[in-house]
Amino acid sequence: MTYPTTPTFNALKVGSESPTLFSKAVNGRTQSRKIGGQSWSFTAGYAPMTQAEFKPVWAYLIARKGRHGVFTVVPPVISSTSGTGTGTVTCTTAAIGAVAVTVAGLTGTLKTGDFVKFANHTKVYMLTADRDGAGAIAIEPPLTSALASNEQMTYNDVPFTVRLDNDLVEFNIGGSPLYKIREVDFVEAL
Repeated sequence: MTYPTTPTFNALKVGSESPTLFSKAVNGRTQSRKIGGQSWSFTAGYAPMTQAEFKPVWAYLIARKGRHGVFTVVPPVISSTSGTGTGTVTCTTAAIGAVAVTVAGLTGTLKTGDFVKFANHTKVYMLTADRDGAGAIAIEPPLTSALASNEQMTYNDVPFTVRLDNDLVEFNIGGSPLYKIREVDFVEAL
């Protein structure tokens, strides 16, 4: 199921979590070790809504049953390329752990920081370098599963597979007839 697209978010805070074990000794020496994978999170805010705008969003959130339900959301602005990329983009095979994927079918540019998603993945990746036309794209985090040849890559309206980041969903209503959902916290469901 896809999250409602109207009304649109009026604020969005995006985060990246990369769990790391870290320790610092009294003498200042540090050690760090990467554990686990990376995940995206974001917090969305809404402007005050009328009852007609509010109820579909509220019902959708309640139906997800807190952190239990997994769904997709296409965040406005950040989910599309900031470049001029067009075309149906496909990729060649790539192994788990790869940080570069060769693509074909791209006309124009994809920009550093753009999000992309491969057809057989629920994971979303970010470009770490600009790409002009076909060739190798640099991504982070490393691929969580292998890519087969000719898999399509989405670079506009990238859907994030998420769940709510907590079990409590609440709203405010004051003296006016407008409803306010303070914020909705999403975390990538891997």
